Amino acid sequence: MSPTRASRRRLLRGAAALAGAAAFALAATACSTSTAPQGGGGKNYVGGTGEISTIEQGHRTAAPELSGKTVDGAQLSLADYKGKVVVVNIWGSWCPPCRAEAPHLAEVARQTKSQGVEFVGINTRDLQTAQAKAFEKEFDIPFPSLYDPAGDLLLRFPKGSVNPQAIPSTLILDRQGKIAVRALKELSAGELHKALDPVVAEK
Repeated sequence: MSPTRASRRRLLRGAAALAGAAAFALAATACSTSTAPQGGGGKNYVGGTGEISTIEQGHRTAAPELSGKTVDGAQLSLADYKGKVVVVNIWGSWCPPCRAEAPHLAEVARQTKSQGVEFVGINTRDLQTAQAKAFEKEFDIPFPSLYDPAGDLLLRFPKGSVNPQAIPSTLILDRQGKIAVRALKELSAGELHKALDPVVAEK
């Protein structure tokens, strides 16, 4: 074998090893995160922390139809909340940042209920509802969550859209059911209010 061919084979083996290591690291990560909001250069998105994107009213797209059974077995559809601001939080009981932000979500949900704001969770990757129910009980969650163990509901968001690309993720939908804010991070109560309050104030 010529030195050139041998070198090429060594390079290919090295690249394959790196790819395998990267795939293993990704699979071993408990929660996925993303730090780069989409569309920053198009002036339709205003990045806050680099993980929170605010979409201008004229450039928002409607959220997909999200419906199904909740963690408690009831039937729920986002269409039930037509005309209200809706906060959609994607979470899993296995995810440490989800556990950290849960008390803040519960707090803001109670504070804004009288303003016509509704909260809906999407529980994902919990193989049994018992795990999700224990989470909701532990953190006294006052809002329902759709049970989506395989992530089927998340796949309804088109590629390239302002979709939830991390766990946890939070979307804020305006009164027309369009995505006004996307957060790809664990939120504090203050951060959530800062993102939510302007949408509530919209006419």
